[in-house]
Amino acid sequence: MKKINYSEAIEELENIVAEIESDDISVDDLSEKVKRASELIRICKDVLYKTEDEVNKVLKDMQEDKPGSQP
Repeated sequence: MKKINYSEAIEELENIVAEIESDDISVDDLSEKVKRASELIRICKDVLYKTEDEVNKVLKDMQEDKPGSQP
């Protein structure tokens, strides 16, 4: 399975929500869509947590590089 990025996951989630809101979905399809949405949410959360960690690291490194800052 191709790994998708954050933007693709969000777009797919938006499509799933639109399908569910249209009331034009069978119960069987609904179950599959909810499972897929759960996977996509996990992907998005993982990306956000990783990004947050990276930003915090960069900010910490910048703080340590300031003149007169103490380690």
